[in-house]
Amino acid sequence: MTTTNKPTNTSAALLIIGILFFVFGFVTWVNSVLIAFFKSAFELNNFESLLVTSAFFISYFVMAIPSSWVLAKTGFKNGMSVGLLVMAVGTVLFVPAAKMANYPMFLLGLFVIGTGLALLQTASNPYVTILGSPDSAAKRISVMGICNKVAGILSQFIFGGLLLSSTTDAKDLNIVVNPYLIMTGVLVALALLVRFSTLPEVEAEETEESSSDQRSSVWAYPNLVLGLVAFFLYVGVEVMAGDTIINYGVSQGIDMEVAKTFTTYTLYGMLAGYVVGILFIPKYLSQQKALNYSAILGVVFSLGTILLDGYYSVMCLALLGLANALMWPALWPLAINGLGKYTKLGSALIIMMISGGALIPLLYGNIADSIQNTQLAYVIMVPCYLFILFYATIGHKKSSW
Repeated sequence: MTTTNKPTNTSAALLIIGILFFVFGFVTWVNSVLIAFFKSAFELNNFESLLVTSAFFISYFVMAIPSSWVLAKTGFKNGMSVGLLVMAVGTVLFVPAAKMANYPMFLLGLFVIGTGLALLQTASNPYVTILGSPDSAAKRISVMGICNKVAGILSQFIFGGLLLSSTTDAKDLNIVVNPYLIMTGVLVALALLVRFSTLPEVEAEETEESSSDQRSSVWAYPNLVLGLVAFFLYVGVEVMAGDTIINYGVSQGIDMEVAKTFTTYTLYGMLAGYVVGILFIPKYLSQQKALNYSAILGVVFSLGTILLDGYYSVMCLALLGLANALMWPALWPLAINGLGKYTKLGSALIIMMISGGALIPLLYGNIADSIQNTQLAYVIMVPCYLFILFYATIGHKKSSW
């Protein structure tokens, strides 16, 4: 990809993109607090409360390919502004939803927020690569990941303190009105900031067709197809580790005043994983080996969550943040390797697999309600990590069916 109207102040442009990645993290990870809050306010079971993640993440499946069409019409910079404004529409829907005590309207608001976020992420990700030397792109990606997770941690302290405090009436839905009105204002302000900023425009380069590979379909590439499954499962278990841990802690007999910050532990684990990646990859550890070890850790910590009790079980669930941290950057190059003219389509299909965050947690909630055991239901994570381990060791090497 290339740029036009390149700004003279790269630092200012990177600051804007960093702020946007901060927004990604804040609105995504606040879902864990909303799940616990709505579960109490509407007296929901596990499945019903996890519709929060379903409504939010299913938007990635819906918007992955349309986002490319929108960006082709608006340009990347204007597309980011549009994404922020769509998110603002979603946050403002929380106001009538609270006034009417209408859970489906809250879910609609979350879907709209997710839709705007899918567009925003599709448009903003290329800037991390182009704003600076290609040789330091990986470092910039890591910094943006840290911005994302720090925002997630702050969202837990702010919204956890507002919505899950012992002094808060669990039935008072109006408590969400002011925070979401503030979020609406911030999103609109950011949309204007991006629109009138000096960010360069991104022009996508055409992908040349490979003369040595004449496959007629993107589905003829096993490394992509198996990679899509791995991405779907990875996002599902990552969302489970962050978004179910508060209610799980309460189910283990831990007071809500303590449990309300448990998602931060998962995020601390992810931050630790980013630091490991920055320090050791690729100098001491290849991305493929990192994926192997991450999947093994995922299996170990999943079993620890199931077999241990109380805080030990909760901490194993939180440590999945460490296991998950390096999976996205490790899976991506393996999945799109050698796709040639299908690289763009393959990338769009990968973004669609973020919908794993909509369905895997929902499956967990259904199992937990069916067997009346929130702990044993985590067993579904084990085959997820085992498949990722298979892909890391064998699956990505398959060149044909």
